[in-house]
Amino acid sequence: MYRNHLSQLAVFASVARHGSFRTAARELAIAPSAVSHAVAILEERLGVRLLARTTRSVAPTDTGARLLERLRPALSEIDLALEAAVESRDAPAGNLRLTVPRTAAELVLAPRLGEFAAAYPEIVLEIVVEDRFTDVVAGGFDAGIRLGESLQADMIAVRISPPLRSAVVAAPAYLRSGRAVPVHPHELVHHRCLRFRFSSGALYRWEFEKDGEQIEMSLDGPLILSEDRLITQAALGGAGIAFQFEWHVEDAIADGLLIRLLEDWCPPFDGFHLYYPGRRQMRGALRAFVDFFRWRPA
Repeated sequence: MYRNHLSQLAVFASVARHGSFRTAARELAIAPSAVSHAVAILEERLGVRLLARTTRSVAPTDTGARLLERLRPALSEIDLALEAAVESRDAPAGNLRLTVPRTAAELVLAPRLGEFAAAYPEIVLEIVVEDRFTDVVAGGFDAGIRLGESLQADMIAVRISPPLRSAVVAAPAYLRSGRAVPVHPHELVHHRCLRFRFSSGALYRWEFEKDGEQIEMSLDGPLILSEDRLITQAALGGAGIAFQFEWHVEDAIADGLLIRLLEDWCPPFDGFHLYYPGRRQMRGALRAFVDFFRWRPA
């Protein structure tokens, strides 16, 4: 009875994912009126409202959300089957959609994206930048990138970066302002600390480790930012102490524009990993991406 609804279900899933009939139309390469018509027919035949529409937004109803939860894995398997047929050719091809935190996108992927595109011209790579941990299956992604320490046990993980370090830094002008230079993380409570907010809304808690002692701190400060580059700029301007990936500030440290603090409390930690579900056969496009970006020690 319902097998004839497949194309309409795919349209509904696209509208729900984008929250927009027009964006779904662009993705599906059909007219917006055709998208609206397909969803309306589906709702009429099922006898339920699947999308709540306002003049400013489109979102799944409770019934629509439950349908999507069951629908996404099936549509994903269909996409995989179709793309596997495409990839039966010699060269890897097809769409590859990744969820990636901004730091990994800028520091690991961006320097090599041109080289990857040249090597695999038939792969369409989409990178969605977001800091929160994402269920790649529920989100319609082929894979994600996150720090190794935050990965779920049922995921296959491949390291794509060397081990990382954090750096606590401040401008010389800030350190000349009369505050004592901190020699222990607990002394940061007496300082103006520049804080980072994830896209999930959570504030990052500064993490330290030395001689087996681990400290995690939520600190106060004059600025809360969601961009590492803005935090670095604020630190360079003397606004306070920043906690950054070493990569972001190593040049400023080398040039004497920022002073490193508490270095002995910032040991190396696990780097970025690509993660994806292990229960599926790996597509050729994903295999090409893994092989290209896999970190190999010098």
